[in-house]
Amino acid sequence: MKNYRVTVNGTAYDVSVEEVSGPAAPVPAPVPAAPAAPMPVTPAPAAPVTPAAALVPPVGQAIAAPMPGVILDIKVSAGDRVTNNQVVVLLEAMKMENEIITDIEGTVTAVHVTKGSAVNAGDALISVAG
Repeated sequence: MKNYRVTVNGTAYDVSVEEVSGPAAPVPAPVPAAPAAPMPVTPAPAAPVTPAAALVPPVGQAIAAPMPGVILDIKVSAGDRVTNNQVVVLLEAMKMENEIITDIEGTVTAVHVTKGSAVNAGDALISVAG
């Protein structure tokens, strides 16, 4: 029996490993691969051109996800007027529904998520211009 100490993500674990004696399992001999036939080369299609307007980020302050989760509902859409402490998104995290509220007043300039999409902590949910 051999004892080892293994550290995973900063946590140390003591592990005991038993050595089993006996015949080793046979290792199959490698089989040489057949030469591959050359593939015809076709040019890749050109990438679609994105209009310059799509590259401009939305105007306003982003309301970000405070934790990772799944979007259950979006209570506002672009152009809606929001007030301070208004619920704008329902986020499910750890099997709980969390109301995401605005901390500013203004107009929703963009909604960055869709219902059912997964988000990480810090991801922009909506943008609000005051």
